[in-house]
Amino acid sequence: MMRLRRTLIAGACLLWVLPAKADNLLIWRPVRVSEQSYKATMGFHLPSEWETSAGADLALASAGGGTIQADSEQATLWGKITKVRATPAGQAEQDASVSIDTLRGSGSLLLSRSRSFILSDSLDLQTSRFVSVGFDAVETRQASVTASQALKLIAPSTGTTFSAGGSVVDFGKDFSSSLGVSQNIFPNLNLSAGMTDPLSIDRSATVNVNYRVSW
Repeated sequence: MMRLRRTLIAGACLLWVLPAKADNLLIWRPVRVSEQSYKATMGFHLPSEWETSAGADLALASAGGGTIQADSEQATLWGKITKVRATPAGQAEQDASVSIDTLRGSGSLLLSRSRSFILSDSLDLQTSRFVSVGFDAVETRQASVTASQALKLIAPSTGTTFSAGGSVVDFGKDFSSSLGVSQNIFPNLNLSAGMTDPLSIDRSATVNVNYRVSW
């Protein structure tokens, strides 16, 4: 543990010594979060049919006197592969990513697939599926699996969107679903309404009006 902490401290000291690089193959993004906290993302990126990237996130923060703040260290290993296939009628994307917190003994694996395509002259369809596997050595339930699916029907000519989704945790222990609709009233004004668990006695509904201004 002490050796890993020394490595983190040395890495933070190098954040401002080494020049920031960003080419097609190298990932190097040092950030000074605050006066006494630092973070860096480093790794590599390989462009191909399956775009591959992997690396590590390192971070720490110091208190007064130069001592390291408790639980401020971060040393996370990560990796991701992505494949995107585009056609005149739509686009499909597949992702797989993994993240491992080497200091706290937790990790996650995420598999996803999404598609968007033209359903008819007036409707577009978007679908997505996710499977997430998490592990935490500290939690009582160390491993968990979450699967979710979402569907979105879009009418570009009217700015109307209908959406539906559902998720299952640990193969049926917990289930949730949602329905939603949104409508563009003006270019910067959107009205949306949604309902969570519509078939449950604990269902809830929300209505939102959003106005966006850019300058």
